[in-house]
Amino acid sequence: MKTKYPTPQPIRVQPAFIFTLFPTLRLRLLILLTGLFLATACKEKSQEVTPSGAVTAKAGTDQTVQVGQMVMLDGSGSTDSESKPLTYQWAVLRKPAKSTVTLSEAASFKPTFKPDEVGEYELELTVASPNGKATDKVLVTASVAEPLAISANITVKTTLADRIAHPDLPDYIVTKNIDVSHELTINPGVVIAFERDVRMNVNDNGGLLIARGEAAKKIKFVGVQRTKGYWVGIAHYSGSNANILEHVEVSHAGSRPIFSTTKAALYFSGGSKAQMAIKNTAFTDNDGYGIYVYEGGILREFTENGFRNNTEAGILLDAANVEKLDYFSTFNGNNGRDVVEVTPSNLKNGDEITWSGFADKAPYRINGELNINTGWKLKPGVTLEMNRDAVIRINTSGYLSAIGTTKDKVVFTSADGSAAYWRGIICYSADPKTVLENAEVRNAGGNIIVSAKKANIAVWGTKATMNIKNTKISGSGGYGVMVGYGSSVNTDLTTANIFESNTQGNVLIEK
Repeated sequence: MKTKYPTPQPIRVQPAFIFTLFPTLRLRLLILLTGLFLATACKEKSQEVTPSGAVTAKAGTDQTVQVGQMVMLDGSGSTDSESKPLTYQWAVLRKPAKSTVTLSEAASFKPTFKPDEVGEYELELTVASPNGKATDKVLVTASVAEPLAISANITVKTTLADRIAHPDLPDYIVTKNIDVSHELTINPGVVIAFERDVRMNVNDNGGLLIARGEAAKKIKFVGVQRTKGYWVGIAHYSGSNANILEHVEVSHAGSRPIFSTTKAALYFSGGSKAQMAIKNTAFTDNDGYGIYVYEGGILREFTENGFRNNTEAGILLDAANVEKLDYFSTFNGNNGRDVVEVTPSNLKNGDEITWSGFADKAPYRINGELNINTGWKLKPGVTLEMNRDAVIRINTSGYLSAIGTTKDKVVFTSADGSAAYWRGIICYSADPKTVLENAEVRNAGGNIIVSAKKANIAVWGTKATMNIKNTKISGSGGYGVMVGYGSSVNTDLTTANIFESNTQGNVLIEK
């Protein structure tokens, strides 16, 4: 017989009972829980950073300046009590409604800006370090000084200073015609505005104009109203070799003729042999020419000047001054005529005179009669545009050397591009250096050049000679080439050149 055992029941033990029954276990459990609590507390404390230092922002003192004046802010007074490195950030909180200023290097401790409008500029500096951050504000108030009036002649040594920081606002206003009869020095940055129909005369009886600006601080001669033809211009009679315009702008002149019937922003007198050096100077928005150099005036130096938006050509000058013009000056700038315009005049220096081309490819424009009484060399790429009935005379004491290349020819042509427009080239010279090679002579023969004949080129007179090769001769209202009695040309004239569209024939050789 099998013995039956009762089904075993699970024993339910309460925690308190365990602690009661097993005091040692209770002690160990308490120690374990305490350790866990302490470990957690230490971990939480290690994640907390309680800074012991302090940051102070100082944006500097308030400033009162002129519009256009450079303002330097200064946050260098900001500190961290533990000398920890600081970062800087500036912001413009408030400025005049039309202002467009921004800060240069806004993340530096000394940024700069130039106020561009009258009013208040409020700026905020924020500095930060591992110890925290702080802010401070500074106020900059910008105003404009009133220009001074110039209404009397300059009879003592005078210097005009840059009074107003804004580069476009006038420091001085010329209210009436003035004569400069002593030394006048104009400092960099000066702006002189002229009232309606006012002019300045730099006289030869002690007058001297020294206007030497800087690339970043140009001197400006402008109209009170910035419109073409508002004031007359500068008439220059002084023969001093110290006269200079450098880093200057001359604008808005030409309200009336400055000499005879000609309008120009700057006029050089020939009678007094006025002279001046002109460098890095711009003649813009004038009603007339930018510069007019009358025969006898002297361009002492001419370097990297520019002419834009003038009603006539940028410059009008006599033939003797052309060689002073430099390659990098620009004459092609939306002027009435983008040319270098040459008055009827004479080349008579004993040495060979050279005319070069320009980087902007501006041509020469010849008005009237050009007499060559010395050596005249035209470099490859030079173009001469001839006005109606203009003529070039190579006289017995002169010669013409016009030698181009197959790529850069020397070109003589009509000003308007039409045939039979100007008179032509006539050579009286027996000098064997008179040469046309790799050239073009177009559209002459508009009027009689010699002996009731019309021609693009005439070689005339006893022993007169010219060597013509690899040249295109076209568009004549008469002959291409005419050779008079006793004159000579190279024997291969007809085969060594190209003739085209010459009304009366290509070559006439009188025998």
